[in-house]
Amino acid sequence: MTHKSFLKTGHTPTLVSALLYFDVSFMVWVILGPLAPFVRQQFGLSATAQGLLVAVPLLGGSLFRPVLGVLADRIGGRRAGLIGLALTVAALVAGWTLATAPWHLFALAFFLGIAGASFAVALPLASRWYPAEYQGLAMGIVGAGNSGSLMATLFAPRLAERIGWANTLGLALVPVLCITILFMLAAKDSPGPRATTRWSDYAAVLREPDTLWFSFLYSLTFGGFVGFTSFLTTFFHEQYQVSRVSAGDFATIVIVSGSLMRPVGGWLSDRLGGYRLLLLLLAGAGLSLGAVAMLPPLVVVVPLLFVTVGLLGMGNGAVFQLVPQRFAARMGIVTGIVGAAGGLGGFFLPSVLGAVKDTTGTYAIGLMAFAAAFMAGSFVLLELGTRWKERWQLDAIRRSGIFSYRRVADRPLGTQHSAVGGQQS
Repeated sequence: MTHKSFLKTGHTPTLVSALLYFDVSFMVWVILGPLAPFVRQQFGLSATAQGLLVAVPLLGGSLFRPVLGVLADRIGGRRAGLIGLALTVAALVAGWTLATAPWHLFALAFFLGIAGASFAVALPLASRWYPAEYQGLAMGIVGAGNSGSLMATLFAPRLAERIGWANTLGLALVPVLCITILFMLAAKDSPGPRATTRWSDYAAVLREPDTLWFSFLYSLTFGGFVGFTSFLTTFFHEQYQVSRVSAGDFATIVIVSGSLMRPVGGWLSDRLGGYRLLLLLLAGAGLSLGAVAMLPPLVVVVPLLFVTVGLLGMGNGAVFQLVPQRFAARMGIVTGIVGAAGGLGGFFLPSVLGAVKDTTGTYAIGLMAFAAAFMAGSFVLLELGTRWKERWQLDAIRRSGIFSYRRVADRPLGTQHSAVGGQQS
Protein backbone atom coordinates (compact mmCIF):
# COMPACT_ATOMS: atom_id res chain seq x y z
CA MET A 1 0.00 0.00 0.00
CA THR A 2 1.34 3.43 -0.97
CA HIS A 3 0.16 6.94 -0.22
CA LYS A 4 -0.36 7.58 -3.92
CA SER A 5 -2.62 4.58 -4.37
CA PHE A 6 -4.61 5.58 -1.28
CA LEU A 7 -5.14 9.09 -2.62
CA LYS A 8 -6.29 7.72 -5.97
CA THR A 9 -9.05 5.68 -4.34
CA GLY A 10 -12.00 6.94 -2.37
CA HIS A 11 -12.98 10.60 -2.14
CA THR A 12 -10.45 12.91 -0.51
CA PRO A 13 -12.83 15.90 -0.04
CA THR A 14 -15.18 13.66 1.98
CA LEU A 15 -12.26 12.29 4.00
CA VAL A 16 -11.08 15.80 4.90
CA SER A 17 -14.62 16.98 5.61
CA ALA A 18 -15.29 14.03 7.89
CA LEU A 19 -12.02 14.65 9.76
CA LEU A 20 -12.82 18.34 10.33
CA TYR A 21 -16.43 17.55 11.28
CA PHE A 22 -15.22 15.08 13.88
CA ASP A 23 -12.48 17.43 15.08
CA VAL A 24 -14.71 20.44 15.71
CA SER A 25 -17.45 18.24 17.16
CA PHE A 26 -15.03 16.69 19.66
CA MET A 27 -13.98 20.19 20.66
CA VAL A 28 -17.58 21.16 21.39
CA TRP A 29 -18.31 17.84 23.11
CA VAL A 30 -15.73 18.42 25.86
CA ILE A 31 -15.72 22.23 25.99
CA LEU A 32 -17.57 22.42 29.31
CA GLY A 33 -14.64 20.64 30.97
CA PRO A 34 -12.14 23.50 30.65
CA LEU A 35 -14.94 26.04 31.25
CA ALA A 36 -16.15 24.33 34.44
CA PRO A 37 -14.03 26.36 36.91
CA PHE A 38 -15.49 29.58 35.46
CA VAL A 39 -19.04 28.23 35.59
CA ARG A 40 -18.58 27.04 39.16
CA GLN A 41 -17.42 30.46 40.28
CA GLN A 42 -20.48 32.18 38.77
CA PHE A 43 -23.12 29.71 39.95
CA GLY A 44 -21.53 28.45 43.18
CA LEU A 45 -21.69 24.81 42.17
CA SER A 46 -20.58 22.06 44.53
CA ALA A 47 -17.84 19.64 43.48
CA THR A 48 -20.56 17.04 42.84
CA ALA A 49 -22.55 19.37 40.60
CA GLN A 50 -19.43 20.49 38.76
CA GLY A 51 -18.34 16.90 38.14
CA LEU A 52 -21.82 15.99 36.92
CA LEU A 53 -21.96 19.03 34.64
CA VAL A 54 -18.83 18.04 32.72
CA ALA A 55 -19.99 14.40 32.67
CA VAL A 56 -23.46 14.97 31.19
CA PRO A 57 -22.21 15.72 27.63
CA LEU A 58 -20.48 12.34 27.68
CA LEU A 59 -23.73 10.66 28.68
CA GLY A 60 -25.57 12.57 25.96
CA GLY A 61 -23.00 11.43 23.40
CA SER A 62 -23.63 7.81 24.36
CA LEU A 63 -27.39 8.18 24.01
CA PHE A 64 -27.35 10.16 20.76
CA ARG A 65 -24.72 8.02 19.05
CA PRO A 66 -26.94 5.06 18.06
CA VAL A 67 -29.70 7.49 17.05
CA LEU A 68 -27.42 9.42 14.72
CA GLY A 69 -25.93 6.17 13.45
CA VAL A 70 -29.33 4.76 12.48
CA LEU A 71 -30.24 8.13 10.94
CA ALA A 72 -27.08 8.01 8.81
CA ASP A 73 -28.06 4.53 7.62
CA ARG A 74 -31.50 5.80 6.62
CA ILE A 75 -30.76 9.15 4.97
CA GLY A 76 -27.01 9.03 4.34
CA GLY A 77 -24.01 10.29 6.29
CA ARG A 78 -23.88 13.68 4.62
CA ARG A 79 -27.41 14.68 5.58
CA ALA A 80 -27.09 13.12 9.04
CA GLY A 81 -23.85 15.05 9.57
CA LEU A 82 -25.50 18.32 8.55
CA ILE A 83 -28.35 17.65 10.99
CA GLY A 84 -25.82 16.93 13.74
CA LEU A 85 -23.92 20.13 12.99
CA ALA A 86 -27.13 22.18 12.89
CA LEU A 87 -28.20 20.85 16.29
CA THR A 88 -24.72 21.53 17.67
CA VAL A 89 -24.98 25.13 16.47
CA ALA A 90 -28.39 25.42 18.15
CA ALA A 91 -27.00 24.10 21.44
CA LEU A 92 -24.10 26.57 21.38
CA VAL A 93 -26.42 29.48 20.61
CA ALA A 94 -28.67 28.47 23.51
CA GLY A 95 -25.69 28.22 25.86
CA TRP A 96 -24.36 31.57 24.71
CA THR A 97 -27.60 33.50 25.05
CA LEU A 98 -29.96 31.63 27.40
CA ALA A 99 -27.95 29.80 30.09
CA THR A 100 -28.66 31.87 33.20
CA ALA A 101 -29.49 29.17 35.76
CA PRO A 102 -27.83 25.89 36.78
CA TRP A 103 -30.57 23.74 35.21
CA HIS A 104 -30.00 25.57 31.92
CA LEU A 105 -26.38 24.42 32.07
CA PHE A 106 -27.32 20.77 32.56
CA ALA A 107 -29.78 20.92 29.66
CA LEU A 108 -27.06 22.52 27.51
CA ALA A 109 -24.58 19.84 28.60
CA PHE A 110 -26.94 17.05 27.54
CA PHE A 111 -27.52 18.47 24.07
CA LEU A 112 -23.81 19.05 23.56
CA GLY A 113 -23.76 15.26 23.48
CA ILE A 114 -25.03 15.53 19.91
CA ALA A 115 -21.53 16.70 18.99
CA GLY A 116 -20.11 13.59 20.64
CA ALA A 117 -22.39 11.43 18.48
CA SER A 118 -20.43 12.59 15.41
CA PHE A 119 -18.44 9.33 15.76
CA ALA A 120 -21.41 7.48 14.30
CA VAL A 121 -21.44 9.60 11.13
CA ALA A 122 -17.91 10.79 10.37
CA LEU A 123 -16.11 7.44 10.45
CA PRO A 124 -18.48 5.40 8.22
CA LEU A 125 -19.04 8.37 5.89
CA ALA A 126 -15.35 8.40 5.03
CA SER A 127 -14.57 4.67 5.23
CA ARG A 128 -17.36 3.62 2.86
CA TRP A 129 -15.55 5.39 0.02
CA TYR A 130 -12.53 3.10 0.35
CA PRO A 131 -11.92 -0.58 -0.40
CA ALA A 132 -11.33 -2.94 2.51
CA GLU A 133 -7.53 -2.64 2.42
CA TYR A 134 -7.74 1.15 2.96
CA GLN A 135 -10.66 1.41 5.38
CA GLY A 136 -8.44 1.10 8.45
CA LEU A 137 -6.28 3.98 7.27
CA ALA A 138 -9.31 6.11 6.39
CA MET A 139 -10.89 5.52 9.80
CA GLY A 140 -7.56 6.23 11.49
CA ILE A 141 -7.28 9.57 9.70
CA VAL A 142 -10.81 10.61 10.67
CA GLY A 143 -10.29 9.27 14.19
CA ALA A 144 -7.46 11.77 14.63
CA GLY A 145 -10.27 14.28 15.08
CA ASN A 146 -10.20 13.52 18.80
CA SER A 147 -7.44 16.14 18.80
CA GLY A 148 -10.31 18.63 19.00
CA SER A 149 -10.11 18.07 22.75
CA LEU A 150 -6.74 19.86 22.69
CA MET A 151 -8.31 22.97 21.16
CA ALA A 152 -10.88 23.01 23.95
CA THR A 153 -8.42 22.67 26.83
CA LEU A 154 -5.84 25.02 25.32
CA PHE A 155 -8.02 27.90 24.13
CA ALA A 156 -11.28 27.80 26.11
CA PRO A 157 -9.80 28.83 29.50
CA ARG A 158 -7.84 31.69 27.88
CA LEU A 159 -10.90 32.99 26.10
CA ALA A 160 -13.12 32.59 29.18
CA GLU A 161 -10.59 34.57 31.25
CA ARG A 162 -10.98 37.50 28.85
CA ILE A 163 -14.54 37.37 27.49
CA GLY A 164 -16.40 35.06 29.88
CA TRP A 165 -17.47 31.43 29.53
CA ALA A 166 -20.77 32.22 27.77
CA ASN A 167 -19.08 34.34 25.11
CA THR A 168 -16.53 31.55 24.66
CA LEU A 169 -19.42 29.27 23.69
CA GLY A 170 -20.53 31.94 21.25
CA LEU A 171 -17.06 32.21 19.77
CA ALA A 172 -16.98 28.43 19.32
CA LEU A 173 -19.74 28.93 16.75
CA VAL A 174 -17.19 30.36 14.31
CA PRO A 175 -15.26 27.13 13.60
CA VAL A 176 -18.45 25.06 13.79
CA LEU A 177 -20.20 27.22 11.19
CA CYS A 178 -17.12 27.24 8.95
CA ILE A 179 -16.90 23.44 9.03
CA THR A 180 -20.65 23.18 8.44
CA ILE A 181 -20.30 25.16 5.21
CA LEU A 182 -17.28 23.11 4.14
CA PHE A 183 -19.05 19.86 4.98
CA MET A 184 -22.12 20.94 3.00
CA LEU A 185 -20.03 21.74 -0.08
CA ALA A 186 -17.43 18.96 -0.03
CA ALA A 187 -18.82 15.86 1.69
CA LYS A 188 -20.62 13.26 -0.38
CA ASP A 189 -22.14 9.87 0.34
CA SER A 190 -20.48 6.84 -1.21
CA PRO A 191 -22.35 5.68 -4.32
CA GLY A 192 -22.12 2.05 -3.17
CA PRO A 193 -25.03 0.25 -1.52
CA ARG A 194 -25.70 1.26 2.06
CA ALA A 195 -26.77 -1.43 4.49
CA THR A 196 -29.77 -0.48 6.61
CA THR A 197 -29.43 -1.20 10.31
CA ARG A 198 -32.57 -1.96 12.27
CA TRP A 199 -33.07 -1.68 16.01
CA SER A 200 -33.56 -5.45 16.08
CA ASP A 201 -30.00 -5.81 14.74
CA TYR A 202 -28.71 -3.94 17.76
CA ALA A 203 -30.81 -6.11 20.07
CA ALA A 204 -29.44 -9.29 18.49
CA VAL A 205 -25.82 -8.20 18.95
CA LEU A 206 -26.48 -7.07 22.53
CA ARG A 207 -27.57 -10.58 23.41
CA GLU A 208 -24.05 -11.84 22.74
CA PRO A 209 -21.81 -11.66 25.84
CA ASP A 210 -18.70 -10.60 23.92
CA THR A 211 -20.46 -7.39 22.87
CA LEU A 212 -20.91 -6.48 26.52
CA TRP A 213 -17.34 -7.41 27.41
CA PHE A 214 -15.92 -5.26 24.61
CA SER A 215 -18.21 -2.45 25.81
CA PHE A 216 -16.84 -2.83 29.33
CA LEU A 217 -13.24 -2.73 28.12
CA TYR A 218 -13.84 0.33 25.95
CA SER A 219 -15.65 2.06 28.79
CA LEU A 220 -12.36 1.78 30.68
CA THR A 221 -10.02 2.92 27.89
CA PHE A 222 -11.98 5.53 25.95
CA GLY A 223 -14.12 6.36 28.98
CA GLY A 224 -10.96 7.06 30.94
CA PHE A 225 -9.51 9.18 28.14
CA VAL A 226 -12.58 11.35 27.54
CA GLY A 227 -13.42 11.47 31.25
CA PHE A 228 -10.00 12.85 32.09
CA THR A 229 -10.26 15.23 29.13
CA SER A 230 -13.36 16.73 30.70
CA PHE A 231 -12.17 16.70 34.30
CA LEU A 232 -8.46 17.46 34.42
CA THR A 233 -8.81 21.25 34.22
CA THR A 234 -10.99 21.11 37.33
CA PHE A 235 -8.60 18.67 39.03
CA PHE A 236 -5.50 20.78 38.50
CA HIS A 237 -7.27 23.99 39.52
CA GLU A 238 -8.93 22.59 42.64
CA GLN A 239 -6.22 20.22 43.87
CA TYR A 240 -3.09 22.24 43.07
CA GLN A 241 -4.50 25.79 43.20
CA VAL A 242 -3.04 26.77 39.84
CA SER A 243 -4.82 29.39 37.75
CA ARG A 244 -7.67 28.27 35.51
CA VAL A 245 -5.61 29.00 32.41
CA SER A 246 -2.61 27.07 33.74
CA ALA A 247 -4.93 24.21 34.69
CA GLY A 248 -6.09 24.07 31.08
CA ASP A 249 -2.48 24.05 29.89
CA PHE A 250 -1.58 21.14 32.16
CA ALA A 251 -4.69 19.30 30.98
CA THR A 252 -3.62 19.87 27.37
CA ILE A 253 -0.16 18.43 28.06
CA VAL A 254 -1.71 15.29 29.52
CA ILE A 255 -4.43 14.84 26.90
CA VAL A 256 -2.04 15.15 23.95
CA SER A 257 -0.58 11.80 24.96
CA GLY A 258 -3.94 10.04 24.63
CA SER A 259 -4.59 11.61 21.24
CA LEU A 260 -1.17 10.76 19.83
CA MET A 261 -0.89 7.27 21.29
CA ARG A 262 -4.14 5.84 19.92
CA PRO A 263 -2.67 5.08 16.47
CA VAL A 264 0.44 3.71 18.19
CA GLY A 265 -1.82 1.35 20.09
CA GLY A 266 -3.39 0.16 16.85
CA TRP A 267 0.03 -0.30 15.24
CA LEU A 268 1.40 -2.28 18.18
CA SER A 269 -1.78 -4.36 18.36
CA ASP A 270 -1.28 -5.47 14.79
CA ARG A 271 2.17 -6.72 15.73
CA LEU A 272 1.75 -7.99 19.29
CA GLY A 273 -1.96 -8.76 19.30
CA GLY A 274 -4.63 -6.51 20.79
CA TYR A 275 -5.32 -8.89 23.69
CA ARG A 276 -1.74 -9.08 24.87
CA LEU A 277 -1.22 -5.33 24.53
CA LEU A 278 -4.49 -4.39 26.24
CA LEU A 279 -3.65 -6.64 29.18
CA LEU A 280 -0.41 -4.72 29.73
CA LEU A 281 -2.00 -1.32 29.15
CA LEU A 282 -4.82 -1.76 31.66
CA ALA A 283 -2.42 -3.00 34.32
CA GLY A 284 -0.04 -0.14 33.59
CA ALA A 285 -2.83 2.44 33.72
CA GLY A 286 -3.98 1.02 37.06
CA LEU A 287 -0.51 1.30 38.54
CA SER A 288 0.18 4.81 37.26
CA LEU A 289 -3.24 6.10 38.33
CA GLY A 290 -2.69 4.50 41.73
CA ALA A 291 0.44 6.64 42.03
CA VAL A 292 -1.61 9.70 41.01
CA ALA A 293 -4.04 8.89 43.82
CA MET A 294 -1.24 9.60 46.29
CA LEU A 295 -1.57 13.23 45.12
CA PRO A 296 2.18 13.87 44.69
CA PRO A 297 3.51 17.33 43.81
CA LEU A 298 2.45 18.86 40.52
CA VAL A 299 5.84 18.22 38.93
CA VAL A 300 5.28 14.49 39.53
CA VAL A 301 1.55 14.17 38.93
CA VAL A 302 1.63 15.68 35.43
CA PRO A 303 4.05 13.03 34.04
CA LEU A 304 2.09 10.29 35.83
CA LEU A 305 -1.17 11.44 34.27
CA PHE A 306 0.59 11.82 30.91
CA VAL A 307 1.54 8.14 31.12
CA THR A 308 -1.91 7.09 32.35
CA VAL A 309 -3.84 8.85 29.61
CA GLY A 310 -1.31 7.76 26.98
CA LEU A 311 -1.81 4.12 28.00
CA LEU A 312 -5.58 4.57 27.80
CA GLY A 313 -5.24 6.11 24.34
CA MET A 314 -3.24 3.10 23.20
CA GLY A 315 -5.90 0.89 24.78
CA ASN A 316 -8.53 2.42 22.49
CA GLY A 317 -6.58 1.18 19.49
CA ALA A 318 -6.09 -2.24 21.11
CA VAL A 319 -9.81 -2.74 21.74
CA PHE A 320 -10.64 -1.99 18.14
CA GLN A 321 -8.01 -4.42 16.95
CA LEU A 322 -9.88 -7.11 18.90
CA VAL A 323 -13.43 -6.27 17.84
CA PRO A 324 -13.10 -7.27 14.15
CA GLN A 325 -11.55 -10.59 15.17
CA ARG A 326 -14.88 -11.47 16.77
CA PHE A 327 -17.41 -9.44 14.79
CA ALA A 328 -15.87 -8.95 11.35
CA ALA A 329 -19.21 -9.10 9.54
CA ARG A 330 -21.04 -6.84 12.00
CA MET A 331 -18.44 -4.17 12.69
CA GLY A 332 -20.80 -1.26 12.02
CA ILE A 333 -23.34 -2.32 14.64
CA VAL A 334 -20.82 -3.46 17.24
CA THR A 335 -18.69 -0.34 16.80
CA GLY A 336 -21.74 1.82 17.52
CA ILE A 337 -22.56 -0.09 20.70
CA VAL A 338 -18.98 -0.26 21.96
CA GLY A 339 -18.41 3.40 21.12
CA ALA A 340 -21.53 4.41 23.07
CA ALA A 341 -20.25 2.42 26.04
CA GLY A 342 -17.01 4.40 25.87
CA GLY A 343 -18.89 7.66 26.32
CA LEU A 344 -20.89 6.13 29.17
CA GLY A 345 -17.66 5.19 30.92
CA GLY A 346 -16.50 8.76 30.50
CA PHE A 347 -19.68 9.96 32.23
CA PHE A 348 -18.89 8.03 35.40
CA LEU A 349 -15.32 9.27 35.88
CA PRO A 350 -15.90 13.02 36.46
CA SER A 351 -19.27 12.55 38.16
CA VAL A 352 -17.87 10.03 40.65
CA LEU A 353 -14.70 12.04 41.30
CA GLY A 354 -16.76 15.15 42.03
CA ALA A 355 -19.14 13.30 44.38
CA VAL A 356 -16.28 11.60 46.24
CA LYS A 357 -14.51 14.95 46.64
CA ASP A 358 -17.62 16.44 48.26
CA THR A 359 -18.06 13.40 50.52
CA THR A 360 -14.47 12.82 51.62
CA GLY A 361 -12.80 16.17 50.98
CA THR A 362 -10.20 14.63 48.65
CA TYR A 363 -9.86 13.29 45.13
CA ALA A 364 -7.54 10.52 46.33
CA ILE A 365 -10.21 7.94 47.12
CA GLY A 366 -11.99 8.40 43.81
CA LEU A 367 -8.73 8.17 41.87
CA MET A 368 -7.78 5.01 43.73
CA ALA A 369 -11.18 3.50 42.93
CA PHE A 370 -10.64 4.05 39.19
CA ALA A 371 -7.10 2.69 39.47
CA ALA A 372 -8.63 -0.44 40.97
CA ALA A 373 -11.15 -0.54 38.12
CA PHE A 374 -8.34 -0.56 35.53
CA MET A 375 -6.57 -3.34 37.41
CA ALA A 376 -9.84 -5.26 37.62
CA GLY A 377 -10.18 -4.85 33.85
CA SER A 378 -6.85 -6.61 33.35
CA PHE A 379 -8.00 -9.54 35.52
CA VAL A 380 -11.29 -9.72 33.63
CA LEU A 381 -9.31 -9.82 30.39
CA LEU A 382 -7.29 -12.76 31.71
CA GLU A 383 -10.51 -14.69 32.31
CA LEU A 384 -11.89 -13.70 28.91
CA GLY A 385 -8.72 -14.97 27.27
CA THR A 386 -9.35 -18.48 28.55
CA ARG A 387 -12.89 -18.36 27.15
CA TRP A 388 -11.93 -16.87 23.81
CA LYS A 389 -9.17 -19.44 23.45
CA GLU A 390 -11.84 -22.15 23.47
CA ARG A 391 -14.44 -20.39 21.30
CA TRP A 392 -12.78 -18.22 18.69
CA GLN A 393 -11.37 -19.35 15.39
CA LEU A 394 -7.67 -20.13 15.40
CA ASP A 395 -6.78 -17.29 13.03
CA ALA A 396 -8.58 -14.80 15.28
CA ILE A 397 -6.74 -16.15 18.33
CA ARG A 398 -3.41 -15.81 16.56
CA ARG A 399 -4.09 -12.25 15.35
CA SER A 400 -5.33 -11.18 18.77
CA GLY A 401 -2.32 -12.59 20.62
CA ILE A 402 -4.54 -14.26 23.20
CA PHE A 403 -2.29 -17.24 23.88
CA SER A 404 0.36 -19.18 22.07
CA TYR A 405 -1.14 -20.41 18.83
CA ARG A 406 0.44 -23.81 19.36
CA ARG A 407 -1.41 -24.34 22.60
CA VAL A 408 -4.76 -24.36 20.82
CA ALA A 409 -3.79 -25.66 17.40
CA ASP A 410 -4.85 -29.21 18.23
CA ARG A 411 -8.19 -28.22 19.72
CA PRO A 412 -11.22 -30.05 18.27
CA LEU A 413 -12.85 -27.96 15.57
CA GLY A 414 -16.26 -28.36 17.18
CA THR A 415 -15.26 -26.01 19.98
CA GLN A 416 -14.37 -23.16 17.65
CA HIS A 417 -16.75 -20.25 17.29
CA SER A 418 -16.74 -18.11 14.22
CA ALA A 419 -15.06 -14.77 14.70
CA VAL A 420 -17.58 -13.42 12.24
CA GLY A 421 -20.87 -14.60 13.51
CA GLY A 422 -20.18 -16.17 16.87
CA GLN A 423 -21.80 -19.48 15.88
CA GLN A 424 -20.24 -22.89 16.09
CA SER A 425 -18.34 -23.94 13.00
